[in-house]
Amino acid sequence: MDTKRVILATALSFLVIVVWSYFFTPAQQPAPPKNATQQTSQTVPDKVTSDFPDTKSAEKVSPATFVPTDGKTIAVDTPLYNARINTQGGVLEHFTLKKYKQTIAKDSPLIDLVSTQASSMAPMGVIYNGLPTWNKGQWSYDGQETTSLSGNDASVLRFVCRVAGMHLVRELTFHADSYLIEENLRLQNMSDSQAQARVTFTLASTGMTQHEDRYNHTRIAWLNKDGLTEEKDEDDAKEGLMGDNELQWGGLQSNYFLMALAPETTDAVFKAKLVDNVYRLGVEKTGLLVEPGMESTVLNDYYIGPKEEKYLEGAPNKLSSAVDFGFFDFLAKPLLMGLNWFYSYVGNWGVAIILLTVCIKILFWPLSHKSYKSMNKMKKIQPMMTKVREKYKDDRQKMNEEMMQLYKTYKVNPAGGCVPMLIQIPVFFGLYQALLGSIQLRHAVFIKYLPFTDYIWLADLSAKDPFYITPLIMGATMFLQQKLTPTPGDPTQAKIMLFMPVIFTFMFLNFPSGLVVYWLVNNVLSIGQQWLMLRKA
Repeated sequence: MDTKRVILATALSFLVIVVWSYFFTPAQQPAPPKNATQQTSQTVPDKVTSDFPDTKSAEKVSPATFVPTDGKTIAVDTPLYNARINTQGGVLEHFTLKKYKQTIAKDSPLIDLVSTQASSMAPMGVIYNGLPTWNKGQWSYDGQETTSLSGNDASVLRFVCRVAGMHLVRELTFHADSYLIEENLRLQNMSDSQAQARVTFTLASTGMTQHEDRYNHTRIAWLNKDGLTEEKDEDDAKEGLMGDNELQWGGLQSNYFLMALAPETTDAVFKAKLVDNVYRLGVEKTGLLVEPGMESTVLNDYYIGPKEEKYLEGAPNKLSSAVDFGFFDFLAKPLLMGLNWFYSYVGNWGVAIILLTVCIKILFWPLSHKSYKSMNKMKKIQPMMTKVREKYKDDRQKMNEEMMQLYKTYKVNPAGGCVPMLIQIPVFFGLYQALLGSIQLRHAVFIKYLPFTDYIWLADLSAKDPFYITPLIMGATMFLQQKLTPTPGDPTQAKIMLFMPVIFTFMFLNFPSGLVVYWLVNNVLSIGQQWLMLRKA
């Protein structure tokens, strides 16, 4: 009976590992088109039709004062990003993040969250009653061609559209110290009859991850009364997704970046669809009634940038909920705070991971000690357990009774070696999620060059070890750890345990190197603890 329990526990542990790998290793995505490195003026195409959003104030625009102008590209330049906007609709042509590059190469272009292909879908555009205003309306803009912001500066760009008897006044507020863009859309009814309005605000992206990012995938997400929902399946995205029920925000995100729409009212509807490898996103507001000669206001915010808490904390509509580490979020966030604290002192994320791992090991030292002690006791009574099994192999009930008596006599708890380790598993998974989803580790350097060479090595803790050195050393430490652990009495169980390092090594080959460093350091510390116990024994 005892052997069955041990084998069952081992099998279940292996099952947990396999299931975890299955659910947390996303399917590979098609490679998004390469971001444009040059930003040029372009005419907004008319290929996009409607099927997707809407509410704040300045003086009315009269028909006599409205003068349409030709579309042109203008720029908003801040310390955080450079936005290129076409005045024919106020839509984005490019949105380049100044602090983030595509790769770790010196000549790598900056991240552009709005690629040329995505710009053809009119991100940050407005659809009015099913009409894509960027090609169905007449627009005017009389502001500067380049707006430069710094410090705490903010600037409002004003675009005016005439479409279907309505004047749309778009007032977009840009901030130098934030990735948030606030929209105040005013609907001015220039007709002689009441107008029923349906407004949709849009975004578009070709995706936020590369084909090789196995542990970082693009997913559609929205927050409503039911909580945060994320969808990574491309087939479902092609069919179309919708979120309502007191909607807070909806958008597209990866582990590191977010494009989101946050409407003022919770009765809006979020829609998303993958069309020709471009994610189209929209937030729709319906039921607006505008009397003749009157106006109605609709508010909406856009967030286009990194998933850094310092920028999301002050954002409206609980946009900070986009930084979510899943089931172990309540553990991952405190661990990430600890990691940030260590980094503030040492200035190296790899060293910070090592220091945090040491602290966690110290915290769980008593539990680990108890586990190893229990395993040593089990090892000592293994010969007696073997004799009991042989003596009562034909009488299961008697065998179990004798085994229980044996445990009682020598004060051994057969689960004593497992329970302390199980308590630590949530912390391990919490740190796993924190390291996997933290933008701080993106392109973070630990050991840039392989020692005594000029080969790039651990220059990006969010990417795998290019030479597989750390996962192979990690596998070797697991094997050594198994050798130091008291050998199970059952030969089958012993073989299974010795096979585990091979499984883990294979799994860790493509893990982000930051995770491998954590597991490797944890193994080394465990080996040291076991060696001390064996020496005392």
